[in-house]
Amino acid sequence: MKPTDSEMEILQILWEQGESSVRTVHEMLNRKDVGYTTTLKLMQIMYEKGMVSRDTSSKTHVYKALLSKEQTQHQFLTRMIDTVYNGSTARLVMQALGNNRTSKEEIDLIKAYLKQLENS
Repeated sequence: MKPTDSEMEILQILWEQGESSVRTVHEMLNRKDVGYTTTLKLMQIMYEKGMVSRDTSSKTHVYKALLSKEQTQHQFLTRMIDTVYNGSTARLVMQALGNNRTSKEEIDLIKAYLKQLENS
């Protein structure tokens, strides 16, 4: 299941905040061009697709992400590597590291991770 960009924005909020009402999600989207009813409709569609669950036991419906953040990130990354980098993980890593936004701490973490991969 591939979430759309708008669905990904909502999932990000649900992953960070946990269970949330439509009002909470809508306020966190910080988008002036989208009305509350649009957010509500999108979350209803996500419920129908099985991306989120919905608790209707109280007046305010509460939604929870059913897709795991890690699994969704993995699917997007795999698809991006295949389509944008022609299946080359090395090209992706070199492009990402060459963007001049990688801190020394991040480079140290990457080195430690690579060393761990070599040892396993």
